Amino acid sequence: MAAVRLVLRLLAAVGLAIDAGIHAKLAPQYDAVSASISQGTLFRIEAGAAALAVLLVLLWRRRVGDVFALLTAAAGIAALLVYRYVDVGKLGPLPNMYEPVWFSDKVWALIGQALAVLALLPLLPRRRADRPRVD
Repeated sequence: MAAVRLVLRLLAAVGLAIDAGIHAKLAPQYDAVSASISQGTLFRIEAGAAALAVLLVLLWRRRVGDVFALLTAAAGIAALLVYRYVDVGKLGPLPNMYEPVWFSDKVWALIGQALAVLALLPLLPRRRADRPRVD
């Protein structure tokens, strides 16, 4: 079981690293898309969160770190798909990030995020039936 958990952590880290790398690479191209905050800044935040998630998944190995990593990847998927298919427009301080096209970096970011989510889901601890309940 420990070997499976290690492989899942490595897969999650690879997916999150892909996400971080692509968002960091693309950030300067999106600095001009802005409201109170630019899309480039949001990409840098995503890159930083994904990079932190890699470290948490590989080095800290706690449920809260796994949940942070899962939420980072899942939020990235949600944002990518929403802004790909729905013209939401400007939302408060967020710019209009509608981009109705697929290109290789976007596809790779989605693959990385999806890989992370799929690898992290089985890592979340479950209550075992044979463990006594502590109230």
